[in-house]
Amino acid sequence: MLVRLLDIAHARSGDKGDTANVGLIALQPAWYATLERYVTRDAVARHFAGQITGDVVRFELPNLGALNFLLHGALDGGGTLSLKTDAQGKVYSTALLRMVIDVPDAEAQAAGLPAAS
Repeated sequence: MLVRLLDIAHARSGDKGDTANVGLIALQPAWYATLERYVTRDAVARHFAGQITGDVVRFELPNLGALNFLLHGALDGGGTLSLKTDAQGKVYSTALLRMVIDVPDAEAQAAGLPAAS
């Protein structure tokens, strides 16, 4: 079953120099396991291919039901150096929520995940 992150999580993002910091938080505690399993470092790197020049690092925060990603090389040098429209990386959260993950049907139904429309 295809599941949009927008339907199971919310996100916040910002900058730390040339690195965008994106927090992804499960809307329901039971959905954190799905985020943890399917929103991997590699999946996020593929999702942002062509937009970032560095590595993606993932941190797990199970007590908050959240994942945190550092997207290195995302901001063309950062706030005061970058000519990007979004030099502080605020839209990376919205961009991550557009990601779609493929969860086996039985697993998705057991977790009560909504299918992508």
